[in-house]
Amino acid sequence: MTEAIYLEVTEMAETAHKAKRRVSVSGMLKHLGVSRSGYHTWLKRVPSYKKRREAVKTKIQDIYDESKQNYGAPKITKELRESGEIISERTVGKYMKQMGIKAQWVKPWPITTKDSDFSSELKNILDEQFNPERPNAVWCSDITYIWTIDGYVYLTSIMDLYSRKIIAWTLSKTLEVSCVIETIKKQKARRNIDEPLILHSDRGSQYVSKEYKRVTAAMQCSYSAYPLDNACIESFHSLIKREWLNRFKIRDYNHAYRLIFEYLEAFYNTKRIHSHCDYMSPNDYEELYHRLQQGELQMAG
Repeated sequence: MTEAIYLEVTEMAETAHKAKRRVSVSGMLKHLGVSRSGYHTWLKRVPSYKKRREAVKTKIQDIYDESKQNYGAPKITKELRESGEIISERTVGKYMKQMGIKAQWVKPWPITTKDSDFSSELKNILDEQFNPERPNAVWCSDITYIWTIDGYVYLTSIMDLYSRKIIAWTLSKTLEVSCVIETIKKQKARRNIDEPLILHSDRGSQYVSKEYKRVTAAMQCSYSAYPLDNACIESFHSLIKREWLNRFKIRDYNHAYRLIFEYLEAFYNTKRIHSHCDYMSPNDYEELYHRLQQGELQMAG
């Protein structure tokens, strides 16, 4: 922490010098509660400030590129600290600004919920409890549009709320209920759902159809009462567009499919760190859960 303060002081002093402004380094050190002698000792033993700054900037660029140019200062700071760097988020943000790089931002999108059913028979079982204690306790599903030159295609996703992992997805050319059914069948074939499971969605016609109710008969179906009730999966659909799809002029269904596959299977589930997952990827977070459970079983045995 002290080294991070020293870096901040050095940054501020250099900025003031370039702007031909006078600044008291001793005054800053006193205000921040660190010793002047310690600061000067640190200056003597670290590599030259400019060399270190350039080395850190190189690491920032590498992390940024590894994240498919998506991470902002908070996640890059976390990755730098994991690698042994002592640096503040503010300094990382300043370097990123100097380098001309930043996190991706969202573009607006149209509504894909069709013919919402607000019947009192549809209960909101989840009730915004977005942090289950185990995998396969709560899944949530939603549909979003993706623009292509050939016309819109539609992404149906299912997320496990424990890890925020996308555990099944289907890309289709229509908003038919069959697309949702196909996604659910994929996931039922992949995950162990012996224990009670909640499947949460909005109230669109696909999710209240007879066919949907038939394939989810063994699950507890939960329905959002208003938009924030399905915020996690909607946030993911916003994320995939912001971080990836909005960069491309997508030609057609096949092009969209390849891009989604690359983002989900080679980055989001496997590499992208999440604050919800203690800055692990969804895969790593679930694997940690299973290792801990196995350890508890062995101790009990």
